[in-house]
Order: sequence, then structure tokens, then C-alpha cells
Amino acid sequence: MPFYPAADRDVQPAAVPGVVACRCCPGGFSRSRRARRYPSDMTGAEWALCEPLLPAPAWLAGRGGRPASWCMRDIVDAIRYLTHNGPVWRALPADFPPPGTVYWWADKWQADGSAERMHDDLRDRVRAAAGRKAAPTAAIIDSQSVKGSEMIARARRGYDAGKKINGTKRHLAVDVLGLLLTVLVTAASVQDRDAARPLLWNLRKAFPTVKLAWADGGYAGKLVIWAAGKLKPKLTLQIVKRPEVPVRDGAQGRQALTVPSACRGPLR
Repeated sequence: MPFYPAADRDVQPAAVPGVVACRCCPGGFSRSRRARRYPSDMTGAEWALCEPLLPAPAWLAGRGGRPASWCMRDIVDAIRYLTHNGPVWRALPADFPPPGTVYWWADKWQADGSAERMHDDLRDRVRAAAGRKAAPTAAIIDSQSVKGSEMIARARRGYDAGKKINGTKRHLAVDVLGLLLTVLVTAASVQDRDAARPLLWNLRKAFPTVKLAWADGGYAGKLVIWAAGKLKPKLTLQIVKRPEVPVRDGAQGRQALTVPSACRGPLR
């Protein structure tokens, strides 16, 4: 069963061995006849896990309407294909539903929060499978600049002089397993310390159980004091320095940022 309860009057079809359940289809079983040929396609077991997280169709709940023309399994597989291969809608293979139909459902689920609820539920399941509590108590923040396409307006893009990238920057907060907690997208010209304030605000609002956040040296300075004084309940921002390691030519190299083993303890 999902971590998040289903909507009122939601109906779940009875399980039948060898048949994939789907509430969007008459009879309660998937009408999809697509051959599963792409790496992004879900298996029957994966769909059985994800399907209950989608909203129940209106006609099934007695609110009128008729069944959709396409099985939602095909819609979700099409969205996963685009995520895996790049969002070129018109290049969607012909065995998927029409691009306009897929876009309509993706936009609807994004707007009504269904996509976020599905992500949150699956993240909680992964944490539970790893022996951790659903609510994290520690996080890691970082950023990454990415080259912007010609479709991104000038007001939404900028130049990251350090990375020499003209585009956008995504600021992420993840748990200690690397699972996404919150994300903030800015122009690449925005400094990490400046974007960290709204990122940490969002983290505190969405996950009040988080008590500690790790970050690299790019976040050092006044941000640490600001986080300790402004974020309630208290959230401690700890700067993790990258240890110097010798390299073959005698120069000094750097290791990737890792969570200190001494800090892991009960934090989950």
C-alpha cells in the first residue's frame, strides 16, 4: 500500500495472477499492448507499485466522464522515455500515445501535485528498504551549472564564470542516500550562497525533521550564521572541507565531498 492514502471513494481492482491491474481501464486491468522494448519501460511489478499512486479517474469515482483512450501505463512509460532520452516531444516513438496526449497528462499531474506525491512516496519506500525512517534528519546541499538551450529566455539564464557555462544552475538538497528532497533552479550567474537561503527555507518547510545540512566550502561565511539564527526549528549548516591528497607529480589534489563518517551516527 502507498505511504500516502488514496483519495476518497478510490477503487482498487482485485489482483489477478498474470494480469496487470489498472484503474483507468474498464474492467480494472491494463489495456496496454505495447511491447516493452526500451530501458525506461516499467515492468509489471514496477507498474503495480506506481499505479495506485496516480489519481483515480473521475468516471470510476462516479463523477462523470468516460475512460481515457490510452492506458495510463503507456502515458507514464512515454514520460519516462522522454526523461531518459531528452524531452524532444515530437520525436516520441510511434508506439507511444501522441505527444500532445502525453504532454497533457504530464502537465496535469505536475499541476495537481500527483507527480510530487508519487516521487515522495517512492523516496519513502527506498528509505524504508534501506532501514531508515521515512522522514530524513540530515541533508546535503550542492549545485550544478548546466548549459541552457536557445529556448531559455535571457532573463532566466546567466554566465557561471567559474565553470564557464552560460545557462542555468540547479541547487539541490538530497538526503544521505542521495535521494532528492528539494530543488531550486536559477540563472547560472547566481552565487551558491545566495541561492542557498531560499533552498534551505524550502528544505525546512518541507522537512522540519532535518536538523543538519552538509555543504562544501562554496557555502562558507555568513550563510552558516544565518541558517543557525533564522531557520526554526534550528538547522545546523556544517561546512565539510575537502581533504588534500598527494598526487603522482607531487602536487596537491582534492577528493570529492563526502559525508564525515563521524557525523553519520543516528542521522537518517
